[in-house]
Amino acid sequence: MTDAYTVLARCYDRLTADVDYQSWADYVERHLRRRREPTRSVVELGCGTGSLTCLLARRGYAMTALDLSPDMLALAEQKCRGLDVLLLCQDMSRLVLPAPADAVISCLDSVNYVTRPAALRRTFRRVWGALAPAGLFLFDVKTPAALEGADGQTYLDEDDDLFCVWRGEYSPRRRICGYGLDLFLREEDGSWTRGGEYHEEYAYSLEELEGFLREAGFSHIKVYGDRTMRSPGPGAQRVFFAARKER
Repeated sequence: MTDAYTVLARCYDRLTADVDYQSWADYVERHLRRRREPTRSVVELGCGTGSLTCLLARRGYAMTALDLSPDMLALAEQKCRGLDVLLLCQDMSRLVLPAPADAVISCLDSVNYVTRPAALRRTFRRVWGALAPAGLFLFDVKTPAALEGADGQTYLDEDDDLFCVWRGEYSPRRRICGYGLDLFLREEDGSWTRGGEYHEEYAYSLEELEGFLREAGFSHIKVYGDRTMRSPGPGAQRVFFAARKER
């Protein structure tokens, strides 16, 4: 297995072609417009290949986007060329920004990939410190029910030049869902290259996350269902948190 998002970066956009990034951008913007102050600067944690970043930049936001994978950022740089976007290769738990931001967002369960609670608590403190007064922190997570449900599941994605199989395995003791991926890519000469990666996500409870936010200094914390403005229902697979930094 290689480092995460080294092989996967080459085909990430093809594997996530079904993600409706316009819908995600619409939802983020609904929250940004609910702020009492105008929102100009937005930071995205775990930006991946920059699909959401460039959509928000085209809508007029000054974007700072960071990711831990240089390979993913290289693709983001191509997408965001010519836009008001600053790309940073950073661990979100060590977030350092050149200036305070009006909002910080993290989408598509990037928070679950912080698999040590101590690191996530540090991330939330860093976000609080990076926000301007009245700043908004918006992020989503997969719920424990979603990660537990992935245990023993096998998924397949393929097209003419790509074959990907990934398997989920959940450890109740560690509260970790691990994903083993096998990737087969057709090269320009017609040959096939095989690669593998392993990813982990941590099953944070909603109560834990709210506690971490309050500990970091956030207030007015609200929890929403998946891209709704309503509270999550029973058995929700994904939820959003919106928290504000007081003046």
